[in-house]
Amino acid sequence: VYSDGLDLVVLDSAAATDGRLDRERLRFNFPRQQREPWLALPDYFRDRREAEADGPDVLALQLVTMGSAIAAETNALFHGDAYRDYLELHGLSVQLTEALAEYWHDRVRRELNLPRPTEDIADMIRHPTYTGERFSFGYPACPDLEQRAKIVDLLEPSRIDVILSEEFQLIPEQSTDALIVHHPEAHYFKV
Repeated sequence: VYSDGLDLVVLDSAAATDGRLDRERLRFNFPRQQREPWLALPDYFRDRREAEADGPDVLALQLVTMGSAIAAETNALFHGDAYRDYLELHGLSVQLTEALAEYWHDRVRRELNLPRPTEDIADMIRHPTYTGERFSFGYPACPDLEQRAKIVDLLEPSRIDVILSEEFQLIPEQSTDALIVHHPEAHYFKV
């Protein structure tokens, strides 16, 4: 990838390996903050000039799910008026989905040789000072939920039985996706 103003340009796989920047696969577009420090997600990636000199940058994407079986079970509990069991299982499944997303985020950090302040997962959760952040569409830094369709296009989550609804929601509900921004200064912000 490389940044082009408010766009993050994703190159096709052949271009990524041979360093050519003229083989664009798609673009993500992000808004910029309307006040200082004027951030936009593409600011955390090499721009075209830097990519021409040093090669394209890296964008990790992830999409994880607990699967349709847990969604079916929570649905059955809800429709069976077993609301307490429904709430407990639903809450557990959502937290497990987030834990799985964090597991893969940590793996990306390790594969990119990013520094880890500690090997203790509990300490990481209490004091999240690691390098990089996960950004998901629909949240403050990237509010355009429709761009989730581009992650789906790139990752083909139907291979793990996840689909995208007309409202750009992942089904089953216990699924989440993200762009992993590895820049050491990346942090959450809103536009």
